[in-house]
Amino acid sequence: MHAMEWIGGLLDAGSFREIGAEVKNCGGAFRLKEGTVPRDGVVTGYGTIQGKPAVVYAQDFSVMAGTLGRMQGTKIARAIRMGIENRCPVIGILDSGGARIQEGVDALAAYGDILYYNTLASGYIPQISVIAGKCAGGAAYSPGLTDFIFMLEDSSNLYITGPRVVEAVMHQSVCEKKFGGSRMHEKQSGTVQFVCRDEAACFQKIRKLLSLIPHYYMEETELSAPALPEACGEDRRKGIGSLLPSRRPEVYPMRKILEQIADRDSLLEVSEHFAENLITAFGTLQGQTVGFAANNPYCMGGVLDVDSSVKGARFIRYCDSYDIPVVTLVDVPGFMPGTEQEENGIIRHGAKLLYAYGESTVPKITVILRKAYGGAYIAMGSRHMGADFVYAWPGAEIAVMGEEPAVEILFRRELASLDGEARALRFRQIVEDYRKEVMNLDKALSRGYVDAVIEPEETRARILADLQLLKRKRSVLRIRKKHGNIPL
Repeated sequence: MHAMEWIGGLLDAGSFREIGAEVKNCGGAFRLKEGTVPRDGVVTGYGTIQGKPAVVYAQDFSVMAGTLGRMQGTKIARAIRMGIENRCPVIGILDSGGARIQEGVDALAAYGDILYYNTLASGYIPQISVIAGKCAGGAAYSPGLTDFIFMLEDSSNLYITGPRVVEAVMHQSVCEKKFGGSRMHEKQSGTVQFVCRDEAACFQKIRKLLSLIPHYYMEETELSAPALPEACGEDRRKGIGSLLPSRRPEVYPMRKILEQIADRDSLLEVSEHFAENLITAFGTLQGQTVGFAANNPYCMGGVLDVDSSVKGARFIRYCDSYDIPVVTLVDVPGFMPGTEQEENGIIRHGAKLLYAYGESTVPKITVILRKAYGGAYIAMGSRHMGADFVYAWPGAEIAVMGEEPAVEILFRRELASLDGEARALRFRQIVEDYRKEVMNLDKALSRGYVDAVIEPEETRARILADLQLLKRKRSVLRIRKKHGNIPL
């Protein structure tokens, strides 16, 4: 698609108004001249999406391969600034070969201006990047600073250094599709949040995303009605408890539980195929947008690792930026052990998730479905990290670790003195006693770490009632400082 076709397909019909069809730089000031050409490789303007205003810019690959020079950078920077000043989302459609080499430092200055305004806009208005074709070199950093990146399955490429340069400098043979393609960024790097099969699917998903998230900081989302049981759709909540297997080691579909709690057809998963052991999704509860974070037993038992920690931290911080309440569903066996995770910085990356929950001041409601072990119990929205309400389903467990490794450590000497069947029998007996005496909710309830044990069918109604109260929440614990130092 041409840049104008992208804009036409994304915005409401007939709503687009182009600005800066021709730009001249006069002492650093912007001067616009009406006309249709030249656009200097980028189309900028504004329109509406589902009736709400949005600023949009689209690079035109047919003009010097969409490369970015001083004038194109000026137009894009102005578009982002316009979004900030008018409190509306900015959507960038990128199709560029990178900087115009012949312009030298002016091209670098153009990127600098764009990245500066990307940073100013962060947390104030949503920024969405669509990789419509190639996006190389410095052009890749601007999407990296935005909130959500969309790619097309077969026609998008995103990389800092192109395959030819890599082959020439590093003497590595690379496949362009694998090197900077959508599948790599969707599943391995985690850079991209959404991959769509074609342009039409991309338009549809962007519209759904914008229907869920606030369009600027402090835009209020209303809870449509009191949390009465009859308003909660009890007809489709009755089976939620049956989704949890009776045998503890068995896995179950966490996504189906989320679908039962959220409004029908409202869920939109973010980074669905990256770090699949943690599900992050937007949804609504009686029309109010909520961010869901949930361990996924289907992938690695729902354990937290480097990638899932970063994924969760980024999502929680986004929700906190726009006052989106966070609902956390917990079934986590701990942080992933092993030399690979330690070498990759599990301490540093796991701390990001802790920091994100601890720093956030939005309403936070946590439900422990089955187990919450070790440091991962703390990290997954626990009372200790500022959760407003914490609930547990019947039979849920909170412990430092699972019963078998705990028994192996605590009763090592006794078990070492036994052999064969005697050891196995004694081990099973101690495990059962440990599970009954230690791995229960009694202490957590008595200490106030868990507010109540609720039936699965009560979960949605309980969350809705809490949200009614928490919409007036104001954090009383504020320490005067510029900002904290998140372990990046």
